[in-house]
Amino acid sequence: MYRQLKDFDRLNETRFLGSLSILCFAFSIFRFVYTDTKVFLHLNWNLFLAFLPWLFSTLLIIYPRFKKNIPVLLALVFSWLLFFPNALYILTDLFHLQLNTTMPKWFDLMLILSFAWVGLLFGFMSLWDIEKIIGPWIKRDLMPLVSFGLLFLGSFGVYMGRYLRWNSWDIITEPFNIFYDISDRILNPFHHKGTWGMTLFMFIFLSMMYWSFRLIKKRS
Repeated sequence: MYRQLKDFDRLNETRFLGSLSILCFAFSIFRFVYTDTKVFLHLNWNLFLAFLPWLFSTLLIIYPRFKKNIPVLLALVFSWLLFFPNALYILTDLFHLQLNTTMPKWFDLMLILSFAWVGLLFGFMSLWDIEKIIGPWIKRDLMPLVSFGLLFLGSFGVYMGRYLRWNSWDIITEPFNIFYDISDRILNPFHHKGTWGMTLFMFIFLSMMYWSFRLIKKRS
């Protein structure tokens, strides 16, 4: 496995993302010790959920045989899609800055942004992986449309998590209730303007960030 990680430059990427995650954890522990409150400790759980889509895509990258096994491939891609919104979700934890706490607002802002940044890195890097994985089955000219579509689905997933309080694993425990909420918003879009307004603007914002990353990557 070490050789595979090295071959795909995953070792350095893993070290980098792991170091940033540990730094975020240290920030949250410092806040906990300093204030003796558990506010924002949940960000560590959110970051773990953001890590999962990167884990799923990494497994497909470092183990090429998984891509040849259709059931395994579909299971990992579906799992990636299910947890992908979690990598984008931490941005919405900025809402918690409205809380009155004993910690300076600037520290809480830096804390949340640190977690959100690492979450986005997990999400965007995993999306690049998915593009590579499904690339052989999709025309190159259509790939940007696929990426836009996945970012839109991810944005809708963020709405489902933040406002409807659904979790990724609820698709297994409460599939019919989730299906009802989704179908109702698709069939009656004008009754749920907030849903599509939030989804659309989150999608635009994430697309701005994602394609900025792509431009920087191409430039380098």
